[in-house]
Amino acid sequence: MEEYGQKIMDSDDQYQCRRIRRQYVSLVLKIVLLLAAGWLIFTKVFLITQASGQGMFPAVKDGDLLIIYRMQKDYQKNDIVTYQKNGERFTGRIVAIGTDMVNMDENGKLYINGGAEAGEILFPTYPAGEMNYPFHVPKGCVYVLGDYRTQTEDSREFGVIAEDDLEGKVITLLRRRSL
Repeated sequence: MEEYGQKIMDSDDQYQCRRIRRQYVSLVLKIVLLLAAGWLIFTKVFLITQASGQGMFPAVKDGDLLIIYRMQKDYQKNDIVTYQKNGERFTGRIVAIGTDMVNMDENGKLYINGGAEAGEILFPTYPAGEMNYPFHVPKGCVYVLGDYRTQTEDSREFGVIAEDDLEGKVITLLRRRSL
């Protein structure tokens, strides 16, 4: 009788070990799936980066945390976007999209399709680089300027940016001092 009881206890211990092993395997699989989903979300859907420089001051300040939506396909004027040129990340505002006409006068005034740029840009826009104005933005491209026009590199130096070369649209920013 004692031998029979020992067999029952041994099989009960084996059952418990198998059950615990299955729970560990299940936990590891859930962790792996969660990490894979997080990796996909934060590399393919969203990008989290820190703004550097004052090119978009006062809208985006140096050190702000930017959350960028990478799946954006339809860009509009005034969207704040990120892009890379020469291995460096830039943040800028779309001021003209494909088929728009961009012009700048000697007084620092920006004209889009013949109308003066509207908005709350505090700094004048002087031509820079080797672009000739008026300039026609090709379809599928955008013309991007920083808000702090005298302290930024943007489409005036780089030319237009293909929509496919944009990293995405800034959807949220967190001020570093509020973290």
